[in-house]
Amino acid sequence: MFKIFAENNNARIGVLKTKHGEIKTPFFMPVATKATVKALTPEDLTRCGVKAVITNALHLFLRPGLEVIEAHGGVHKFMRFNGVVFTDSGGFQMIRKGFFQGVEEKGIKIRSPYDGNKYLITPEISKEIQRRIESDVAMTLDYCAEYPVSYEEAERGVELTTKWAKRFLRSEDKQLNFGIVQGSVYEDLRERSAKDLANMDFDGYGIGGLSIGEPKEVMHRMIDIVINHLPEEKPRYLMGVGSPLEIVKAVMQGVDIFDSVFPTRNGRHGTAITSQGLINLRKSNYRNDLKPIDKECSCYTCENFTRSYIHHLFREKEILGMHLLSLHNVCFMIKFMERVRDEIEQGNIEKFKKEVEGIYGNHLSR
Repeated sequence: MFKIFAENNNARIGVLKTKHGEIKTPFFMPVATKATVKALTPEDLTRCGVKAVITNALHLFLRPGLEVIEAHGGVHKFMRFNGVVFTDSGGFQMIRKGFFQGVEEKGIKIRSPYDGNKYLITPEISKEIQRRIESDVAMTLDYCAEYPVSYEEAERGVELTTKWAKRFLRSEDKQLNFGIVQGSVYEDLRERSAKDLANMDFDGYGIGGLSIGEPKEVMHRMIDIVINHLPEEKPRYLMGVGSPLEIVKAVMQGVDIFDSVFPTRNGRHGTAITSQGLINLRKSNYRNDLKPIDKECSCYTCENFTRSYIHHLFREKEILGMHLLSLHNVCFMIKFMERVRDEIEQGNIEKFKKEVEGIYGNHLSR
């Protein structure tokens, strides 16, 4: 299922095997919450070399409904994506106002934003939803506490996440099952959650409830604590992190899998991720810039269009601008992960991190 082939300190290269093929780690997944990566087609994803995406089982359960997805033959055929598909359970929706209705011992209470119907999502129901969707990797139902949160509430989240994880694992099928470590920013709770889940036979482990407003140094401290208590032979998945610098830092801590809306959300708002840093193509200084977004990039956007043209599209609020820039950003992140794997294999990941810090350290777009 998962095999490690090379290591450079804590950073490692491995292969994750799923029913829809093998994928090298570390890898990055674009987010396809509603069975689509915003502004991109499945062909775009294939052209960029995307091997995996993550969609949201709870959203798909609410709309279009499981019967629609089953009629297509599963989520891969529904969205016409032939790669690996992860499904998030929907626990993250707890921090979405207007969606989350409360939590009890049995599960999470939610209200559909589409028709107002209310549901109690238990671990068993979450597992059944993901089984019927036929994703490759099912994420356990977890209690994702918002930030900041009291110690007492974070502790309750850990206790319920552990109880739900045991119930989630009771059913056997062909999916891989990943547990999710919680505990907010409390060191002892993160350690407890990691130990609890490590004692269960999950195929991999997500690190959830981070990158939601806490300082970056706190996030990385939590990652260190969690990884110290997770099985070395299992893949580790840092959920919701997608900036190049934070990815490299986490890879050096031992993380194997990432997902984020970072490339597509930035693309829709006019910001390009480049080998020289982030650039905001809405700014007037790009009006007459005839260079490609990134001269080192070979994506469709960079091979065919100028910064000036992309700037024009955003000034005119043309949808094509969002498409072309999202395409570039996703392609860039896939190539970036190839570079990360190369640097690990060559034993240069520490040197590479310093290079990335120099480029993306201030997170300001030019």
